[in-house]
Amino acid sequence: MAVVSAPDRAMFGYFAAERAAEEVIAGSGLPWTTLRATRFHDLMPAVARRLAGLPVIPVAAGVRFQPVDTGEVAARLVELALAGPAGPAPDLGGPRAHPMAELVRGYLRATGRRRPIVAVPAVGGAYRAIRSGNHLAPDRAVGLRTWEQFLAGTVA
Repeated sequence: MAVVSAPDRAMFGYFAAERAAEEVIAGSGLPWTTLRATRFHDLMPAVARRLAGLPVIPVAAGVRFQPVDTGEVAARLVELALAGPAGPAPDLGGPRAHPMAELVRGYLRATGRRRPIVAVPAVGGAYRAIRSGNHLAPDRAVGLRTWEQFLAGTVA
């Protein structure tokens, strides 16, 4: 029997729940539309804030995120709702994928903090899936608000 780490359980559980919800809706017989979006800008400061409390910030090596603005996702959801059921809609991603270290560094700069950042190996099945970019949408990088713009307008 394989040992599954706590991070794997947490991440796989979260993604599995998202997928299960999509399957319930798709199999319900009701008209539906599903929009998948990359992680929101708002998630990153919450993670970075917790990490910034440490004297040295460990960041998973090889992990990237493509943050997207919640307002842009909401606007797209309104368009989709007004257009009527369409099944799976094209994904919506932020304008650019960033290494996690870059996102944390930007947060530190925006909040006037300084901490050394150390890349640590990202191990386990969940991190392997994230390192492969399965959670990114590079071909659907249609979001306009950048991470830097979000930080300037929200965090700083």
